[in-house]
Amino acid sequence: MPAQPSHNAPPPGPDALRADARENRDRILRAAREAYALHGIDVPISAIARRAGVGVATLYRRFPTRASLITEAFTEQLAECAGALDEALEDPDPWRAFCSVFTKVCAMQAADRGFTHAFLARFPDESSYAGERDRAEEGLALLVRRAKEAGALRPDFDVSDVVLALLANNGVANGAQADSAAASRRLVGYLLESFRARPDVRQLPPPAGLELDRLGGAG
Repeated sequence: MPAQPSHNAPPPGPDALRADARENRDRILRAAREAYALHGIDVPISAIARRAGVGVATLYRRFPTRASLITEAFTEQLAECAGALDEALEDPDPWRAFCSVFTKVCAMQAADRGFTHAFLARFPDESSYAGERDRAEEGLALLVRRAKEAGALRPDFDVSDVVLALLANNGVANGAQADSAAASRRLVGYLLESFRARPDVRQLPPPAGLELDRLGGAG
């Protein structure tokens, strides 16, 4: 009597397993980016897993820490921000360079609630991300110094005023909701005019001394 064909499917091979793993990873990152854009980086891991359609254990197999998920989700935006900073540092016009970076970061903040928190947060266990962030911090301080030395940026401007401005932009972007981009652009225009050096500029109160990770709730 001829052998009956088996109705049991063969176990998936290594290529299929790798494809499934990549698909799960992509779904998790897509869900994380969507959740962070809407609600910021304090979204619970369980909520991201549900949005991705995977179990929490599966998420943790791909991303063993909350910081590893956040940093991977924002890798492209960090690279975009770093690219804008590098380009600005090559600009011979210090004021234009400062304005371009400030405008870029504020626009990214208005478009994505989680970006600025992730960008400014400190993740000591994520060495590559921390290195990029430290490099951005140094570059921003250099842009401020160059603009002041050129006489374009008011002399009492402090690098911590960038954080103060981002806090203001964060409030406007979150409060304006559907009109967040337009409201942010208007605020940025006002702020840049107030930052510009003028002969009749009035002295401001002392700087608040906010750290660059003031907005980063995940540090």
